[in-house]
Amino acid sequence: MSAPAQTGKPVRTCVGCRGRELAADLLRVVAADDGHLVVDVRRRLPGRGAWLHRSAQCYQLAVKRRAFARALRITGNPDTSAVSEHVEQYQEIGNNEQ
Repeated sequence: MSAPAQTGKPVRTCVGCRGRELAADLLRVVAADDGHLVVDVRRRLPGRGAWLHRSAQCYQLAVKRRAFARALRITGNPDTSAVSEHVEQYQEIGNNEQ
């Protein structure tokens, strides 16, 4: 998870590890009105977004640091189960392709 080269493409910061990466390589997460987090696969949902590497390590760091609430500017502890499931599925797919 290194800094991307200067390509002119959008760069975002992972809320877990704080590493900078091309937006295309990160997962965008937004807060729904009822307090749970939604994975924005198409990167088109309205509202503030938090960006995360698709790794369990970055997800766990983000939860531990309470980074989702801070980045999305919401109060309380949001329900991160949808993000957790998405990261787990991505890890399973990645492990099967190797």
